[in-house]
Amino acid sequence: MTIQVDPTGSLHTESKPGQFWSTTNLGEAMPGVASHLGWSIWGKGSDLGIRDCFVRLGALPKSEVRVDPDPNKRTSGIFYGRAALNVNFFCEMGGLLPGSGPDMIAKQLLGEVPAGVPLARSKRRMGHVLTKMPREMITIRKNVISRAKPMHTWWESMVPKLATMDEATAKATLAEADDRFTEAIKIQAGGVFIGVQGVYDQLLLLIKKAGLDAAQANAITAGQGSHAETEIIFDLWRLGNDQLDLDTFIKRHGYHGPEVGEISSVSWRENPEPIKRLAGQYKGRPDPHGQAEERVRGRIAAEADLLAKLPRTKRAGAKLVLKMAVARIPLRGVAKATYLQVMDIARGSARRLGDLLAADGRIADREDIFLFTVEELTAPALPSNMRAIADERRVQREEFKRHDIPTHWEGTPTPFELAPLGTGSEAACEGSVVQGIGASGGIIEGPVRIVHDPAFSEIEPDEILVCVTTDPSWAAVLYVSSALVTDIGGLLSHAAVVAREIGVPCVVGTGNGTKVLKDGDVVRVDGNEGTITLLKRAES
Repeated sequence: MTIQVDPTGSLHTESKPGQFWSTTNLGEAMPGVASHLGWSIWGKGSDLGIRDCFVRLGALPKSEVRVDPDPNKRTSGIFYGRAALNVNFFCEMGGLLPGSGPDMIAKQLLGEVPAGVPLARSKRRMGHVLTKMPREMITIRKNVISRAKPMHTWWESMVPKLATMDEATAKATLAEADDRFTEAIKIQAGGVFIGVQGVYDQLLLLIKKAGLDAAQANAITAGQGSHAETEIIFDLWRLGNDQLDLDTFIKRHGYHGPEVGEISSVSWRENPEPIKRLAGQYKGRPDPHGQAEERVRGRIAAEADLLAKLPRTKRAGAKLVLKMAVARIPLRGVAKATYLQVMDIARGSARRLGDLLAADGRIADREDIFLFTVEELTAPALPSNMRAIADERRVQREEFKRHDIPTHWEGTPTPFELAPLGTGSEAACEGSVVQGIGASGGIIEGPVRIVHDPAFSEIEPDEILVCVTTDPSWAAVLYVSSALVTDIGGLLSHAAVVAREIGVPCVVGTGNGTKVLKDGDVVRVDGNEGTITLLKRAES
């Protein structure tokens, strides 16, 4: 299928053969079809931020912290409006780092590495890596926490100013947010690739060496302590049970919201109605703090079993890995909060600018502001024909929304037309098995609920939530679900981490769960094996 692409729209690039791409990780951070403003911030910020991380590790020279003019050499790209990561790049980085491998980073990020991706080890940067990597590994926790705190302070200080900004101030704030977003991605990339990735790989290796069963393995990878996302669950429970007021909740978590990685979405700060609805579902439910404490106790017991099964000479090293896992795996959420806070200020300043431009007729509607790039909106002079530009780009983006692309591909993907939501368009019959990646252990049977917007979905306690992907705003509905299945995700995706912490069986990366399954289907979710078995088809 061929889609006519507007060359000025900046939401599509072409890739050469031999270059592999995946939407698995960025598809969670930036779901659906990106807005022009969103991608202009994300594309540059992710490239600079990710490259900075590998410079810190010694795998790249400092001169490589740049946006390469060749899109095939960038860490991320956009195809028919869908953001994707460059698989070749991450496999190359894995091959340069000791203790890793050409496919290890990509597997944790993407769930799998497509066949045909070049996988080669190289020692060409080994001297730089051995000099830089140990220090970065030792100091990463302090680095992430110290750099994240000012971002939260900035978010808190800017929110009250958004509604009264004049045009010049709104433009300046958007430009500052654009710069801060790059800094936030540097924090996030360091937290993931330096702080979490290697430790998680070593943790999985320990579990394998000790021969732990699925339940013990699940206990060790869960119960890691407080995560930024689980704090949402705790505070929602307090809100729903009259132990916290709405203003305090919004002050703490207002930068979240459905599809929060996309700048044109609406955050809870802008519209708190979804929070009131979600909090109502928590009223009278068990206090999640107790369950969290139980999982911590389970992790400690499983760690003791692991150490007992290892030779004495291996226990000191294993204890260090276990200790580092508890300290570092939560860094992923801390670091992620930084770019979500920055994105929320970019969102607020853009909407304020949109209000001002719509008021004097330069654009038809304030939401049209998201059809322009950050470079266009922060230039000394705005485009003179903004209405015409917006009309063309709106048509292009709507066309992209009617199509999708594969999860993994080589070169430039071939788009395909989407079926209506929730139609279960792909053939499936009783006994069929949907295969994904087991991300949180446990086996549960129950009815399916396909969810596309968690803010307006009532999830019953015995229902299994099936969705394309999740972001932090989904934590609220995960807590009241019996299991979770996502089309997109890897072992370190948001869905996987939160599911483990709240004790919900989870399978990620199915690719087609929302297409094969329908509301009311009865399934068995096996979070150990990564399978969903269709037990009974729902009646039409």
